[in-house]
Amino acid sequence: MVAPAMPTQPDSAPSPEAETLVSEEALFELFANAFRPDGRLVGIESEKVALYSDGAPLHYADAPGRPGVAAIFAELAARYGWSPEADKPGGPALMLVRGRANITLEPGSQFELSGSPLGSAHHVRAELDAHAAELASLESTAGLHFLGVGFHPYAKQSDLDWVPKSRYPIMREYLPTRGASGLDMMRRTATVQANFDFGSERDAMRKLRCGLALSPMVSALFANSPLVEGAWSGLRARRLAVWLEMDPDRSGLLPFAWSRDASLGDYIRWAKRAPMFIVKRGAEVLPATHLSFERFMAEGLGGHRAVASDWESHLKTMFPEVRLARTLEVRGADSAPRAYATAMVALWLGVLYDDDCLDWIDTHLVSRGYAFWQGLRPEIAARALATRFDDGTLGDVWARFLPVVEAALARRNKRDLGGLDERSLLAPAADLIERRQSVGERLLEGWSPERPSALSEFLRRMAF
Repeated sequence: MVAPAMPTQPDSAPSPEAETLVSEEALFELFANAFRPDGRLVGIESEKVALYSDGAPLHYADAPGRPGVAAIFAELAARYGWSPEADKPGGPALMLVRGRANITLEPGSQFELSGSPLGSAHHVRAELDAHAAELASLESTAGLHFLGVGFHPYAKQSDLDWVPKSRYPIMREYLPTRGASGLDMMRRTATVQANFDFGSERDAMRKLRCGLALSPMVSALFANSPLVEGAWSGLRARRLAVWLEMDPDRSGLLPFAWSRDASLGDYIRWAKRAPMFIVKRGAEVLPATHLSFERFMAEGLGGHRAVASDWESHLKTMFPEVRLARTLEVRGADSAPRAYATAMVALWLGVLYDDDCLDWIDTHLVSRGYAFWQGLRPEIAARALATRFDDGTLGDVWARFLPVVEAALARRNKRDLGGLDERSLLAPAADLIERRQSVGERLLEGWSPERPSALSEFLRRMAF
């Protein structure tokens, strides 16, 4: 069974009997314990940017006439049975939990649903619809608009506050030293991601390899971040451009993983050589950006030794385009309204749980190699599906691949109450491919930021 969709769990002190990590074999155990040979579930992570009707961004703290995240969390807990949790004893509520789903926050108060593990894209759509209905019903969200968009369309960095989470001050200081867009990544981007099962080391590495090769194409199809501070940025996917200027130690397309001989050991060695952010024990937070996880295992920090919960927390601070931990997480899409977010889930369900799809990707995409796709990413940020590929475009590649995905979803045969299989939920993506348009191009067709009604129209078109 797939784990909950990679929530940011509150950190706590390890139990007294927690075993110190001393070997790479111990690091492997987290992955081995996650092998689910019969797993075929999915969990969505849907981030939203929230704006008031006048364009002002949602803050964590309340302001006169503008409730913040804390008020929204309190009302969700009171009305719908969510349980608030803090990341340290006595701290403010930073997460809501209900069953195997949770609501978490990115540093600029991007609002994220980490969904339950579910059996089909139909169930994911129902979960997103219920989440949207709960948010819309609250008194604290009157005049607030939750948007499926990949980069904050109007806010400057100075317009945003900071979610009071323990590791964010450390990241705030460290990430700008590792890339020009660290703060934009933290506070102005939003994505829709999905988490999937893997059954063995071989299965995990195959899905990782194929997921990395498909990820730039997914970024092109779901490009939905053309605005910066209320004006056209000149890019279709500003969010992707941000990630191209991020910490290279913990992001990107993982060049080592493209080999058919790549192992989980290679992934573990990549992750353990990356700098940490913090070591946390209860309310004690120790900055650790000077330490790789490998060095922390060898030397410890502040009298604390590395244990399994530290390793799991560290893996969640790695941000490649496809990430392995207890699940395989695909991370290449901009945030989008619900119909497109569900189409993204349906697409990846068809791909990652079907051998024909994986074979197609191996043959047509992986074979181009890491350097090819890495070199194409700046053009994808600028041109999306119009990016050149051989004698055509990425839109043409999608047109050839789409029937393979549709056949995979037909074989899954997961039907809703009306008898439709998951191909019905893929339809918005199929329409984009037919038109050779990305999500943002389709949603903003005919729209201009110069119009007097531009803001209200944008809020309507990008509504989650």
